[in-house]
Amino acid sequence: MEHKTISGRRKAYGGVMRVLMLFSVAVTCALALFLIGYVLYKGVPNLSWELLSTKPSYLSGTIGILPDILNTIYVVIATLIIVLPLGVGAAIYLSEYAGSKRLVAVIEYAAETLSGIPSIIYGLVGMLFFCQFLNMKTSLLAGSLTLVIMNLPTVMRTTQESLKTVPQSYREGAFGLGAGKWRVVRTVVLPGCVDGVVTGCILSVGRILGETAALLYTAGFAHALYGFFDGLQNAGATLTVALYVYAKEQGEFEVAFAIASILMVLALLINLAASLTGKYFKKRRSL
Repeated sequence: MEHKTISGRRKAYGGVMRVLMLFSVAVTCALALFLIGYVLYKGVPNLSWELLSTKPSYLSGTIGILPDILNTIYVVIATLIIVLPLGVGAAIYLSEYAGSKRLVAVIEYAAETLSGIPSIIYGLVGMLFFCQFLNMKTSLLAGSLTLVIMNLPTVMRTTQESLKTVPQSYREGAFGLGAGKWRVVRTVVLPGCVDGVVTGCILSVGRILGETAALLYTAGFAHALYGFFDGLQNAGATLTVALYVYAKEQGEFEVAFAIASILMVLALLINLAASLTGKYFKKRRSL
C-alpha cells in the first residue's frame, strides 16, 4: 500500500513538472514570436529602396541608411580580419603547445571573465585607449579594435572546444609517420576543427551586428558615406547605432523600426547559418 502511495506521488510530481516545462516552452516561444512579429510588422512597411540606397540629406530632408549599412559591413570585415587569427592562434596554443596546465587555466579564466564584462565598459576602455591614448580619435577602426577584444573569447573558446573533439589517435598516427608538430596541426588538427572556427565566426558576426554601447564611444554616429579604407579612419554609425540615434535623438521611429526589421532578419539568418553549419560538419564527420 505504501509502495503504491509513493509511486502515485512520483507520477503526480512528474506530471506537474511536465506541465510546468511545457508552459515554460510555450511562454518562451510566444515571446520570441511576438517580438519577431511585432518588429517585422512595424518595420517592413517602412522599408523602401530610397531608404536603403541613399544617404541622409538634411537640406532636402530625406533619410537614407546606406552609409550605416556600409559602416556595418566595414566593421564586421575589419573585426573578423583581426579576431580570427588571434582567436584561432590562441586556441591552438592552449590545446596543442601549452605545457603548463596552470597557465592554460589562467588564460581560460581570463577569457571567461572578458566574455562577462558589460559592453559599456569595453566602450569606455576603447575610447580611452584607442581613441585618446593611441590617437585614433573616434573612428570605425577604433570601434573594430574594441569589438576584437569583445569577440576574442568567443572565437578562442569555440575553436578550443572543437580542437578537443579531434581524436588523439589522429595526432599519434601523424607523428608516427614522421610529421612535425606544426605539420600535424596544419594538416590533421585544423581540418578537423573547421566547424568550431566557422561557428565562432558566425557568432562573432552576430555579436558585432548587435553591438551598440561600445561603438557609441569609439566609432561615433556620423552618417557620412566613405569607402572601406577611408571609412575605417573616420567616424561612422553602424545599423544599431543608427537605430538608437533615429529613435532616441531624432524621434524617427518609422526609420528605427525599419532598421530593427533589417537587424532582426540578419539575426535570424545568422542563427540559421550557425545551425546549418553545425549539422553539415557533423554529418561530414560521421561519414
